[in-house]
Order: sequence, then C-alpha cells, then structure tokens
Amino acid sequence: MVNPTPVKAASWQYAENYIAEDDVLAAARARAEEVGVSPIGSGGGSTLRFLASAIDARAVVEIGTGTGVSGLWLLRGMRSDGVLTTVDIEAEHQRLARQSFTEAGVASQRVRTIAGAALDVLPRLTDGHYDLIFCDGDKVEYPAYLSEALRLLRPGGVVVFDNALWHDKVADPAQRDPETTAIRSLIRAVADDDDLVPVLLPVGDGLLVAKKEWTPER
Repeated sequence: MVNPTPVKAASWQYAENYIAEDDVLAAARARAEEVGVSPIGSGGGSTLRFLASAIDARAVVEIGTGTGVSGLWLLRGMRSDGVLTTVDIEAEHQRLARQSFTEAGVASQRVRTIAGAALDVLPRLTDGHYDLIFCDGDKVEYPAYLSEALRLLRPGGVVVFDNALWHDKVADPAQRDPETTAIRSLIRAVADDDDLVPVLLPVGDGLLVAKKEWTPER
C-alpha cells in the first residue's frame, strides 16, 4: 500500500475556503457563535450542497438545525421545490435558523422545523421518502441515527454524518470517550453494510457519506 504525502495545513485551509460564503451565511455563523453552536465549516457545507445537487434532492432531513448554516447549504443544492425537514432539541436555535432562512429568501413552505429529540421525531417520518439525511446531532446517538436513516432513505439516497473524525480522536485508539466510541461503531457499521457505498472524507472535522444501494426484489 502506497502512503500518500499528508495534506499540509495550508493546502487543507485552501480547500476548506475554496467556496466562499456570503453575508447570509456569515450572519448565520455569527448567531451560532452567540448561542454556542458549532456549525459545519464552509468545506463541509459546500460538500452538502454538492451532494444535494448531485442527487437532485427534493426531500432532505437534517438532524441538528443549529442556526441554519448547514440548512442553507443544503437548500442551495436541493431542487427549487425541495423541502428541508430539520430537527433540533433547542427551539430557540430553530427560531434563529428561521431568521437565517428568511434573510436568504427561502420560502417558508420549503422548510419544516420540528423541535424535539431526534430519536423521538425520526420514527414519525415516512419510510423510504427521503433523498438525503444529514446527521449533526448527539454523537452518542449516531449508530441509532444510521438505523433510522436506512429506513427513511429511498434506494439511491445518501446519508451524511458530520464530525466523523471527532477532533482527531477517532484515529487515536487511546481515546475511549462515549462520543468517540460511538463514532467508531458507526464507521464500522457503515463499512460492513453491503447495501451501502461509503466514503470517509477528511473535510472539516470529517464527513462520513454513504449511498443506499438499489437492492433488487427477491
């Protein structure tokens, strides 16, 4: 196995900032800082937009609304008639996110905000209805999110997990905290599932992406 030369910090930063953010995203980030939310970076956000556009996403679920940063990126990649269903346990964060969406000119009918715990909300959503699911909630719950995502996604749909490298802890076997352990379990489960096509991207704090394969009827 050939080991490639690691990407230097300057190159990583150049790639992260390749797609510039506008004033609307900057304002959403400022709100996130005010309330102590850590939104996805511009590199991860532009990846979300790309994925939503590549699969012509019309129905998307987001776990972790925050103040709307990732939601804005997703909406910009989705179809013009697409609907984002976004879930967060903090209603105040969702209020700030709606402000961000309004500033971006997003029609109100394109965003459905649901306040509540993800594992309480997801079971109420429709099986096989969604094109893309983005997970950025409680890291300990990531393996459970995967189970829900596989039920909710249509064949050919995509699931994305943010913080898949978890501040460099996942690659360090000495790190055994609950969040790191849960993310490692998730990564193994995705790699071992023959019905998924996975990739682990070193974007931002890591993005784990997997496509749900079309499975022929038996």
